[in-house]
Amino acid sequence: MSDATSISTIKTQTLALIVDLTENPKPSYNIDGQSISWGSYLKQLQDMVVFCNEQLANEAPVEVISQGYT
Repeated sequence: MSDATSISTIKTQTLALIVDLTENPKPSYNIDGQSISWGSYLKQLQDMVVFCNEQLANEAPVEVISQGYT
């Protein structure tokens, strides 16, 4: 499996988590001193999608058009 395929898979899985989280929102809460912030979790997921997009953009071939002069 290539890096681009792996990153694409991670992006797809992360987007599915975002869809689930936004369709079924949950409140943030504290339990036994542990804080659960769904807003922070959503932000982390969104940051992962941005990271994946950047990595996939770096994997894409680039065409440079140039012209030489003598």
